Amino acid sequence: MNLSHLHEQPGIYLVVAAFLLAAGIYGLIRRRTLIGMLIAGELIFAAASLNIMTLNRFMAPDPVVGQVFVLFIMGLAAAEVAIALSIIIAVYRNYRSIYSKDLSEMKG
Repeated sequence: MNLSHLHEQPGIYLVVAAFLLAAGIYGLIRRRTLIGMLIAGELIFAAASLNIMTLNRFMAPDPVVGQVFVLFIMGLAAAEVAIALSIIIAVYRNYRSIYSKDLSEMKG
């Protein structure tokens, strides 16, 4: 296999995106802190963006559509981080912990 033409195959990008998705899901399941879960969620957003850009590059007739979707995902991820960090700070102020196990003991 010639390595100079490796970037011209969509399979490579889709495998990397699948790895990012698997790492993100594993991180959501295994992380105990809210910050770790937030980072794992960002990995899932990165996998979705990479999938959309790959399909846009190799299969779509109009290249602008995929780029607009990725910009939308980036804006959504930025808003998610801002809201999640403010919630994490509020939880830490009330409970002095960011472990998700301590949050399951909240009274509602």
